[in-house]
This record gives sequence, C-alpha cells and structure tokens, in this order.
Amino acid sequence: MKGLFAVIKREYLSRVRSRWFIFGTVLAPLFLVGMMIVPIILENRSQETRRNIALVDETGVLGERVIPRLEEARFTVRPADPGTESTLRSQVTAGELGGFIVLRDEALTHGKAEYHGEEGPGTITGLTIRGIVAQAALEARLSDEEDLEGLAALFGGGELEVRLLEADGGGANEDEPEFIGGFIGAMLLYMVILLYAVAVMRATLEEKTSRVVEILISSVRPSELMLGKILGVGSVGLTQLAVWVLFGVLALTLGLPAVLAVRPDFADPETIAQALPSLGLSALFVALFFGGYFLYSAIYAAVGAMCSTEEEAQQAQFPVIFLLVLPIMFLMPVIESPNSAMAVGASLVPFFSPILMYARAATGAVPLWQILVALALLFAGVLAVAWLAGRIYRVGILMQGKRPTLPELWRWVRES
Repeated sequence: MKGLFAVIKREYLSRVRSRWFIFGTVLAPLFLVGMMIVPIILENRSQETRRNIALVDETGVLGERVIPRLEEARFTVRPADPGTESTLRSQVTAGELGGFIVLRDEALTHGKAEYHGEEGPGTITGLTIRGIVAQAALEARLSDEEDLEGLAALFGGGELEVRLLEADGGGANEDEPEFIGGFIGAMLLYMVILLYAVAVMRATLEEKTSRVVEILISSVRPSELMLGKILGVGSVGLTQLAVWVLFGVLALTLGLPAVLAVRPDFADPETIAQALPSLGLSALFVALFFGGYFLYSAIYAAVGAMCSTEEEAQQAQFPVIFLLVLPIMFLMPVIESPNSAMAVGASLVPFFSPILMYARAATGAVPLWQILVALALLFAGVLAVAWLAGRIYRVGILMQGKRPTLPELWRWVRES
C-alpha cells in the first residue's frame, strides 16, 4: 500500500508542476467558450433557408409593426390570416416555408410569440424574433395611454415558444438550454476521458522504453504500479476539472452584471437555475467521468504495456479510439430522441454510457432506473476490464521486442 501511494504521488506531482498542465488548464476554458460561440456564429449564417416565414397576427395590431422589422432583419415575411395554421404546417412540411410565427393575445400583453417549424429557429434568430415582437408590443401598449399596466414583462425581452412540427401535425417544445447542455457535457466527458486515458498509456510506454520500470518493479508490484498510474493521472484530471469549475463560477459572478444589462430576465432565479446543471446532473457527470476514465485508462495501460515503441502504440490504440468515437457519432440522434430504442440500448453499453447516458440525462427524459442500471453495468465493466488489463500489464511491462499477437495476449491472461 505504501508503494501504491508513492506511485500516485509521483504521477500527480510530476504532471501538475509541468508547464503544459498550467497552459492547458488556462486555455481549455477559453477553448470551450469558443466551441459555444463559433457554432452560434455559423448557425446564424446558415439560417437563410429558415428565413422564409409567414406571420399570423391574431391581435390585429402587431403585424404592421412586426413585419417591417423582420424584413429589416433579412426575413422574407408573408402575412397569413388567422385560422390557416394547418395550411401553413403543410407548406412547412413541403419545404415551401421555413416556419411561421403566430401572434396571439399573449404577444400583446407579455411579448410572447409562437414559432412553428420542423426545426427550431436557432439561438440568434430566436433572440431576434423575441426582441422584435417585444418591442412592437411595447410600442402598441405605450400608444394607448389607458393601457399602461402589466408592461414589466415586455421590458424583460419577451418570450418565444418554439413548437416543432411532428408527423401527426402536433407540436413539441424544444428546450435549447438542455440540448446545448447535453451536447457540451458529453463532448467534455469525451475529451477529458480520452486526454487522461492516453496520458496513462504514454506514461507506461515512456517508463518501459527508458527501462525505468525495471527499477520501479523492484519496489512495487505491477498491479500497484498500474493502479497508481491510473489514480495519479485521474487525480490530475479532477484537479483540472475543479479549476475549470472555479473559472466558471468566477466568470458567472463577474460577468452577471453585464449579462443582466442585456437580458434582465436572467435576474429571475428560475431562469438562472435552468441555465445551470442541477446537482443531480453534476453528480452524474462526476460518476460517469470516474467510470469512463477507469474503464479506458485500464485499457490504455495495457496497450502501453504490450507495446515497445510509440509507432506500435499508435496502431494498437486505434480500436480503443474507435470505441470512444462511436458514441460521438450517435450523440446528436440520442439527444434528439433520448427515449428511442437505439438511444436506450446504446446508453447502457459500458463503453458508450459515459457519453451517451449524460447526453440523455441532460434532456430530463431518462427514468432513474436506467441511470442506475447504466452506472452498475459501467462499474461492473470497469472491474472486468481492470482484471484483464492487469494480467496483460503484469507480463507486458517487462517484455521487449515485437508486439504480441492476440493468441499471445490470451496466453498472458490465462497464465499470469
């Protein structure tokens, strides 16, 4: 046990003191911010097909104010009579319209508009529509000197309710914060797990090629050496995540006044709560990080132990990278349909669950029992993979020369 703690301490301190750790810890939050901003910019440029819309004005007074402003914002707007929504749905489905906006009485009182389409309007476009409707409603209310009550909601920027068209002609609300949160959280898990699991492989390979491992094995058992590397590098990952969370808290604290100046509705505690992950979702993120990291770091430790050169390791890790990339390929379909048979089945597979289960859970549409089953299967998979990897590591760490074949690996597992 003393040797295990010595390995953990060595792995941890050697990494947190490096310039690359400090450099990456500071730049990574900036990179994540860029990941959020760049898609929004690109999305705004790809909205042309959705800017051909119709406007149904049931208030009788807002249409004449809203249409010119929408046209100034590069929308092609066609007025439509109330009661023609079913016809407009058919035109959207046929591709003749990108969507249509409905202004009911709530648009005049609270600045609330409805957007109907096969896809959401996008973040920037949605904010544009909200602002235009709220401004038009505010002007209409102010023009009536006897109707000055209840204007507070309009000063908050209005509201845009998105209703996606389904096959039966009905609608479903799209929750963009949950969609974005699930995608960003899943991608963050993918990057962190891959980054630190590969670090375990590189550390193992470096010690093996430099013959340092022969000295270490004289002091600690191979199983302690492998476990110490996994725990040490994992502790570095947790440290980095804690620093990123601290950066996020500071950014939220320091940047909140500027945000409130643009979006006064963010002063509402419920709005802030919707924008932040819940305590349960945060706990699930940590649990999936631990499970995914231990699972893949054990595999990567075995890969490092059975290879003698960097080139061999690059070739040997390809199947492992494929296991990590495969859930990323399913990420968008899983987020869009979190309760489909494919999404449920894939999120229960231990190799995929660290990424896909978080993406599903972020939508709020996952039963608790499925999360518990996924965690149970994940940690059972960790034990099974760690047992296999430990046997390969025990033999391979002292082997030099040609990379072993699959029959040789199986013999190591059976005989060690």
